[in-house]
Amino acid sequence: QVQLVESGGGLVQAGGSLRLSCARSGSGFSINRMGWYRQVPGKQRESVARIWSSGSTYYADSVKGRFTISRDNAKNTVYLQMNSLKPEDTAVYYCNAFDVQGGVDYWGKGTLVTVAS
Repeated sequence: QVQLVESGGGLVQAGGSLRLSCARSGSGFSINRMGWYRQVPGKQRESVARIWSSGSTYYADSVKGRFTISRDNAKNTVYLQMNSLKPEDTAVYYCNAFDVQGGVDYWGKGTLVTVAS
């Protein structure tokens, strides 16, 4: 079982920055991808950024050039550095881990990011 705990959300003015953290615990030997998703009420959860065990990354077009995903393997932690934040970035941000062996997605409980205009 894998547990994910997000932190770092909060209220920020447009143009500001936040860094989200996702600490992973439990058995994670076959986790080959971690990522950040976000969701606003009434809309589907969308992928924001992902990072594979190879180091490859993916970013949604809406955040390219502003957000950076990174990881610290020694701390089992994934980060999302968010710069030049916009009001449309306001959402609950969820950490995700994908177990390639079992085909299982794990989710954190989410952290709220609010960007004021």
